[in-house]
Amino acid sequence: MKLRVRHTKLGKIRFTSHRDTARHWERAVRKAGVPLAYSAGFTPRPRMSFGLALPTGAESLAEYLDLELAPAVDGVAPLGLDELCARFGAALPLGYEVTRVVTRDPGSASLQEDVTACTWQVTLDGVSAAQAADAAALAIGSAQLLVTRERKGQRSTDDVRPAILDLSVDPHSLLGDTDDTRPHLYAMLATNGRGLRPTELMAAMFPALDPIDTAARVLRTHQWIERDGVRREIIPALPVATRTPVECA
Repeated sequence: MKLRVRHTKLGKIRFTSHRDTARHWERAVRKAGVPLAYSAGFTPRPRMSFGLALPTGAESLAEYLDLELAPAVDGVAPLGLDELCARFGAALPLGYEVTRVVTRDPGSASLQEDVTACTWQVTLDGVSAAQAADAAALAIGSAQLLVTRERKGQRSTDDVRPAILDLSVDPHSLLGDTDDTRPHLYAMLATNGRGLRPTELMAAMFPALDPIDTAARVLRTHQWIERDGVRREIIPALPVATRTPVECA
């Protein structure tokens, strides 16, 4: 059976890397007693693949992975999707919450190939709501938006405007933390080609400010795919689970 899993990554666990997340999941599946299928060859690996990497330090309400279960053993009843969801959630470190487990359609594209855009909530520090709204309007209205990037020691200046699909500013957070009165920028960013990171967006929108300090909290809220020209979530799910910590320094 091939499965697709949606989970959160909130709180202190945000400081772990994409590779650490993969290790957490491998251990959690073993701890949950769920038999995974393995690849063939001299060094078999669990048939498990992950979606787009989350930047270290960022949080998420919508992370995904695909995994394949080993064939059922005679005399052992297969686990239901709700049971798998509960077992995975109980075995993972605090900060991960499994919100949905569904069967994966045969022949469906991988997560890396299928996702076309992500929506981010960026909590802004040192920027007023009016300044954020003005910067968002300027970015959306610009024909070109340049940002300097560095990759493997090489610096380049890129036009990132085509990657910005939508921008808006709202005083409210999706996590319901009403004590935080800072403005929240909601950005839908395309993932095709070289994706635009939220901190790179901050550098383009607020060139006079430090993008790391300006983006006080970065939260991925959605990952989008397209079907027949319609954008939709990979797996719709409730945005916040009860066990998940939502505190952030």
